[in-house]
Amino acid sequence: MSLNHVRPWRDIYRRKSRQIMVGNVPVGGDAPIAVQTMTNTLTTDVAATVAQVQAAAEAGADIVRVSVPDAESSKALKEIVRESPVPIVADIHFHYKRGIEAAEAGAACLRINPGNIGDEKRVKEVIKAARDHDCSIRIGVNAGSLEKHLLEKYAEPCPEAMVESGLEHIRILEDNDFHNFKISVKASDVFLSAAAYQGIAEATDAPIHLGITEAGGLVSGTIKSAIGLGNLLWMGIGDTIRVSLSADPVEEVKVGFEILKSLGLRHRGVNIISCPSCARQGFDVIKTVEALEHRLEHIKTPMSLSIIGCVVNGPGEALMTDVGFTGGGAGSGMVYLAGKASHKMSNDQMIDHIVEEVEKKAAELDAAAEAAE
Repeated sequence: MSLNHVRPWRDIYRRKSRQIMVGNVPVGGDAPIAVQTMTNTLTTDVAATVAQVQAAAEAGADIVRVSVPDAESSKALKEIVRESPVPIVADIHFHYKRGIEAAEAGAACLRINPGNIGDEKRVKEVIKAARDHDCSIRIGVNAGSLEKHLLEKYAEPCPEAMVESGLEHIRILEDNDFHNFKISVKASDVFLSAAAYQGIAEATDAPIHLGITEAGGLVSGTIKSAIGLGNLLWMGIGDTIRVSLSADPVEEVKVGFEILKSLGLRHRGVNIISCPSCARQGFDVIKTVEALEHRLEHIKTPMSLSIIGCVVNGPGEALMTDVGFTGGGAGSGMVYLAGKASHKMSNDQMIDHIVEEVEKKAAELDAAAEAAE
């Protein structure tokens, strides 16, 4: 049994939401929090877009969003949906007809923005297309594109304006007896996003899609998203997430999972616990961790690995991980298995050996899980 278990004092009590389906992925209720990303290729370049979708799916993405800005993209979407291993969300702005075309093309969900999708009559046509093609909808409120009447009322983007925008659009969907929807209230400002999400979480039982929009580059965007999404998830808010980075979509997926893993909300792959290194290190911790992150990307089984440079914290951390290595002296360190000191290993053979031990442990955990089913 993996040592990567959850203790009562780490429990997060999720907000109760109703469950919808995005293709074959349940969102809300007691379903796992889904991880999403979005392609940044030209949608009309089907091969490039499909390749990016497949790479994201391999990294663990449950759902992938694709922009549909024009009629040519709508045509390409049909082929992308056909070749995608995960449900596709069509990102719709300005042109309500693109939403209708995307539903017809097989999109699992339509993301529509209340601030630019058009009047209620046009929204009703999108709703009809979604219902006819068994397609869910995400109401995507964004602080940067709020409706004119709300900006006039509140003078500037604020949590109250974002919540009111979302509730107005919920009313349209529910008045048309459409309930297969989720909602997001995104902003690039962490405080604005958090307040808006808390407000919408109290006002509806719809599943919530979390995101800090336009968060920035890989480092700055990761930090901003970890703070914003992490706090909301800790409060139990959020049924699906997308980390918005100016980076490869695969990196968004990785960061999304790391945020969820750090809170014990999803467990996928190897969780590496490592020290920042110092003069006491018995081996090059930084290079070792970089190599192991790359060598262990193929492991999807949830498990833990500690890589600690010296005996100050190494043995203690190893007690709580499935596999561990603690630096020692004379060019070797101690390998820990299931929390217990097992055997010594030379530093120059350590990386290959750890990979072998992790793969062996993953196989054991997989076999135990299959036997339990």
